Amino acid sequence: MSVFTHPGRHRVAVLVRHGLLPFELGIAHRLFGRAVSAAGEPLYEVVTCALVPGEVRTDSDVTMNVAHGPEALAEADTVLVPAANEPDAPQTEGELGAELTGAFARIRPGARIASICTGAFVLAAAGLLDGRRATTHWQEADRFRELFPAVALDPDVLYADEGEVLTSAGDAAGIDLVLHIIRRDHGAAVAGEVARASVVAPHRDGGQAQFIRRPVPERRGGSTGAARAWALTRLDRPLTLRELAERESMSVRTFSRRFRDEVGTTPVRWLTQRRIERARQLLEESDLPVDRIAADAGFGTAASLRQHLHTALGVSPSAYRATFRGGAPRPPARP
Repeated sequence: MSVFTHPGRHRVAVLVRHGLLPFELGIAHRLFGRAVSAAGEPLYEVVTCALVPGEVRTDSDVTMNVAHGPEALAEADTVLVPAANEPDAPQTEGELGAELTGAFARIRPGARIASICTGAFVLAAAGLLDGRRATTHWQEADRFRELFPAVALDPDVLYADEGEVLTSAGDAAGIDLVLHIIRRDHGAAVAGEVARASVVAPHRDGGQAQFIRRPVPERRGGSTGAARAWALTRLDRPLTLRELAERESMSVRTFSRRFRDEVGTTPVRWLTQRRIERARQLLEESDLPVDRIAADAGFGTAASLRQHLHTALGVSPSAYRATFRGGAPRPPARP
């Protein structure tokens, strides 16, 4: 009998271990569970599984009763491995151990595999990250490097997308990773609705720093928040760093430093990401020609938009539109 019961939905299996962080399990069920089509149909089915069905200890004073074992992995389109706070073979020895080895052998070829936080140790122990860029919680970076020298670890980012294998940093970065997966599967509009329903940020760039030293600005030091809000209403205009700094009555140098402290990335990179988001929204939701979308998003020319979109997503504007609008691109609207 199949573990998954809804044909047509993308099947997500969350593999939990003793020491599970309930928050990370909740991320998968809450966010994937809120992704729906334009007709209101759920797009994902999420199933929790364990190495052995039954009671799974968490890092708190509750336990989880997990009905499914590793047989769920054989049916999954995506396998998600959250962190576990009870040290096991991947985190202490860099090896899977017999039970995890047997479980991973069930994962079908072509399935996407992702991790949250120290779940990356499991993926690395399985050999899935060798030669690939990956991330994990910044506090575990030194131990990860020691156990898995063949992995190109980047502990300064929120998540790393290597196609069929994805990893994220600690706890809340799992939200960013799942939203990124939904965005990759179904576009910015669907991911945006999931984020709004869950009252979380719709998009944080994966390259953003996972550890921001001053998330709350000092009262006397000022903030860059007003400049960011101002810029979001003027993405179609050329915006300079000096203009942004002047909105906060700061020097360019002070503004750039404060911006990085508060947001975790540079003003230029932040602006580019916001413009890419705007272009994606217009490609998904409008029939505007590509050159008009390029202008509205602040890229100026269609060639510039193509370059930025290909760098960010690996696709052209027309291919992106065809993917998320269905079939061939529609005839462009008249300007």
